[in-house]
Amino acid sequence: MTLTFDASPGVDDGAATVSIRANRHFGPGKRLFDILLCLVILPVVALVTTVLWALVRADGGPGFFCQTRVGRGGRPFRCWKLRSMAVDAETRLTQLCADDPALAREWHNRQKLENDPRVTRIGAFLRRTSLDELPQIWNILRGDMSLVGPRPFMPSQERLYAEAGGRAYFLIRPGVTGPWQVDGRSTTRFVDRVRFDEGYYASASALTDLALLIRTAGVVVRMTGR
Repeated sequence: MTLTFDASPGVDDGAATVSIRANRHFGPGKRLFDILLCLVILPVVALVTTVLWALVRADGGPGFFCQTRVGRGGRPFRCWKLRSMAVDAETRLTQLCADDPALAREWHNRQKLENDPRVTRIGAFLRRTSLDELPQIWNILRGDMSLVGPRPFMPSQERLYAEAGGRAYFLIRPGVTGPWQVDGRSTTRFVDRVRFDEGYYASASALTDLALLIRTAGVVVRMTGR
């Protein structure tokens, strides 16, 4: 099965034009699937996370990284990851942008850096395999996130997202994986995420979620994450 999500530009630069219609997929059934699958894979996830946590700790600094993200309805929540960056990453970002205008423009447009000097050695591996996301199983069980959904963004990015016309994101739980994470995370501008999210909301079903989970497994095996 081939998955296609409408990521074509709207009239305005970065503005989504997809009409928002209720999608029954985002109901109790999706939440039940999240809980059941997480409980099934929890022993393996816990073991792998423990090993990776120890490796991150051995590289210096805390093993986990917690950051506030925006959830369903605009509510903030604490999103957990294995730490993949230097402990002083935020301070270093400010200095890097001040020293390099081109890098500052890249951050403004994409809200990420292609070759981020703040990423640690073990962090580079975690990002390529997307294994840094494993602790988010806790966020799923808590009800903050879903297995499949839009990429959660930071409160400081909410204005950029809203200005790009984003609406569907606020109707559903953000996901550990999703169409943007699989198809566009290494190439698109931050505002392009809106079109992925709106397209996903309009066309999502149990089959599309299953296909995205399978494709995510491929990203992990091929180590093509960012």
